[in-house]
Amino acid sequence: MSILIDAARIAVGLNVVLLAVVMAVWGRNYRKLRSKHTLGMLVFATLLLLENAFAFYFYSIDPTLSFWFDTQVPDVAWRVMLLFHVLELLAIAVVTWTTLD
Repeated sequence: MSILIDAARIAVGLNVVLLAVVMAVWGRNYRKLRSKHTLGMLVFATLLLLENAFAFYFYSIDPTLSFWFDTQVPDVAWRVMLLFHVLELLAIAVVTWTTLD
């Protein structure tokens, strides 16, 4: 099960990094353009980054919940959570790729 936990941590960590890159680009674009569309994308990325940062904190750092995730969460639940994190990583990677292109 620790492989699933580590994979989820890696996916969430990569999500945070990619979202920080996208936020930097969208923030710079918003300062130049003052577009409502760009502001909306920046707010969306910020909220998604917060969600992933909380997930990383709870999976890795919080003493109570990280222990619970390591010992009490069944494998089937970890597989589902990992699937969601990996799908989210793929979506964010596509958005990052199109943003940087």
